Amino acid sequence: MISELFVSMTKFFEEHGIWGLALNSFVESFFLVPPPDLVLSIMDLAKPENSLFYALICTIASAIGGAVGYAIGYWGGRPAFNFFFRKGGKEKFEAVENMYGKYGSFAVFFSAFTPVPYKVFTIASGILNMNFWKFMIASFFGRGLRFFIVSLVLMFFGESVKKYIEPIIIVLTIIVIIFYIVVYKKRHSFIKTDETKKE
Repeated sequence: MISELFVSMTKFFEEHGIWGLALNSFVESFFLVPPPDLVLSIMDLAKPENSLFYALICTIASAIGGAVGYAIGYWGGRPAFNFFFRKGGKEKFEAVENMYGKYGSFAVFFSAFTPVPYKVFTIASGILNMNFWKFMIASFFGRGLRFFIVSLVLMFFGESVKKYIEPIIIVLTIIVIIFYIVVYKKRHSFIKTDETKKE
């Protein structure tokens, strides 16, 4: 039933072209609808010359939707989060909170870029009162990186690699996450060493 509903929604977004793509990207940032990657892929393959434009539309709409998710969390608090994520809401929120505690705004970047549900982080960010502009910057670059990778890969390689898009994104995600974790730890190590010297 849910899969049929998702197929119907994807078809609806696809039929409305750029506006459908923008709406899909916007709503997916705070509500349960199909990820925009599928509609983006279909449009990229239909008009490869417009692929980068489609990726930009996805990025902007998704970041604006992320701001709506942030507002929902900020004003609605935990009741709003529990409403949107009835199943396992407590566990999801604790996982997000732990990631924020360790990585700060990088947690939003990872969620925006990876298959981890971005909407979980947008609403939780508002609840945890994360700095809004850091949230928006992390969202914009994280979502942009994901959508531009999809569009660039399909623009250059076409239909033959469509089924490998998700694995490609996952591999790149792992590389990016490892890179940022190493940078983050080295930065904190440097700060602690500097503070020790001052003492």
